[in-house]
Amino acid sequence: MKGKIITLMCATALLSSCHIYKAYDRPEDIMAEGLYRDTALVNDTLASDTSNFGNLPWREVFTDPQLQSYIELALDNNADLRSAALNVEQAQAALMSARLAYLPQLALSPQGTISSWDKGKASQTYSLPVSASWQIDLFGQILNPKRNAQVSLRQAKYQQQAVQTQLIANTAYIYYTLLMLDRQLSITEQTADVLKDNLETMIAMNEYGNVTSAAIEQSRSAYAQVVASLSDLRQSITETENSFCLILNQPAQHVERGLLEEQQLPTEFSAGISLQLLSNRPDVQAAEMSLAACYYNTNSARAAFYPQITLSGSAGWTNSAGAAIVNPGKLLASVIGSLTQPLFYRGTNIARLRQARALEEQAKISFQTALLNAGNEVSNALALYQNTSQKAEMRTMQVNSARKAAEDTRELFNLGTSTYLEVLSAQQSYLSAQLSEVSDTFSRMQAVINLYQALGGGRE
Repeated sequence: MKGKIITLMCATALLSSCHIYKAYDRPEDIMAEGLYRDTALVNDTLASDTSNFGNLPWREVFTDPQLQSYIELALDNNADLRSAALNVEQAQAALMSARLAYLPQLALSPQGTISSWDKGKASQTYSLPVSASWQIDLFGQILNPKRNAQVSLRQAKYQQQAVQTQLIANTAYIYYTLLMLDRQLSITEQTADVLKDNLETMIAMNEYGNVTSAAIEQSRSAYAQVVASLSDLRQSITETENSFCLILNQPAQHVERGLLEEQQLPTEFSAGISLQLLSNRPDVQAAEMSLAACYYNTNSARAAFYPQITLSGSAGWTNSAGAAIVNPGKLLASVIGSLTQPLFYRGTNIARLRQARALEEQAKISFQTALLNAGNEVSNALALYQNTSQKAEMRTMQVNSARKAAEDTRELFNLGTSTYLEVLSAQQSYLSAQLSEVSDTFSRMQAVINLYQALGGGRE
């Protein structure tokens, strides 16, 4: 009868604790559909296309040979990526420790004593015991920490991938920023040369009384303003080069690079379906692994309410038999089974469970937020590319018209049928249009980089 009661109690405990053995499942109320907007329809979302731009290898996206070499250098040397790799090693060590928790603990603790009473003959005693203890994982006290360590390792790997995707995107972004600044510097230098020629022409015309001194000073002021902006551009180039070298984990130095107009980036994209963000975005996957780790931490907090069963034993040689000393020593062995059932821990277990549930809910909120942020980044990148592409045709028209206006106005000025103010205004408009065109080109390139990163590109 006593055995039946014990069996019934164990069965009841197992049935009531079945939740602590359940593996993590993604919550059903996580919203993963319709995360980003269709750029063609204002009130719709992309849902049908299953291909994904983020699955392309980064070499197929960034084809500039110099940029590719810099990305490889960054992947080898970047400090943040190396730190992320060390986090993975730490997580691997923690998982190894959690797996070994299933094995018994062994310890060797030899002891020896020499004693003498009233200067009598000294007696020597010794013991060579080996002790072992083994926790029986009946209620998941070992299982859930092991699962926690497993998902923490996956989280560390996903975080490493997230650092890698960001590193590739940042390297490409700064590289193209340098190309944009180079192009702006070249345009500004050409404009400065034109304004210098205008100034020299006005000085020559002033000798014949065709141009006033006010016109000369106005032209000189416009020329000086453009030349002064060259210093700002050169300073921006230097600072950008230094930032680029920092990403490469190298001392500040000049960066060899190509030309903006030579770059070839993809022009057709597919964002895929929203659910792909769950598998493609390493930061989203890391957020889910954080939720899974909190889930297993909650299970561990539940398991703390159940008994802990431990088997321990020891065996070894000793020559101490209480009051007598025998030689040679005899074998001594013992086995003990213990059960510890928490009864009153001053609310520690209850507080731990409440904290674990609150942390799990916070992790769930963070996971959903990570998904929404990923969708917003995709939507913004798609919209940026579409809008800058739509501006390209009009911007080309503006640049061509501004160039012709500047050339015609200068010819008319030389013929005496146009004023110097018209010449300066036309030249400034042409400069502004060219710089805007370069800015639009860079924005379109930035949209490609942002979209590639937003879709998890470069994670492998």
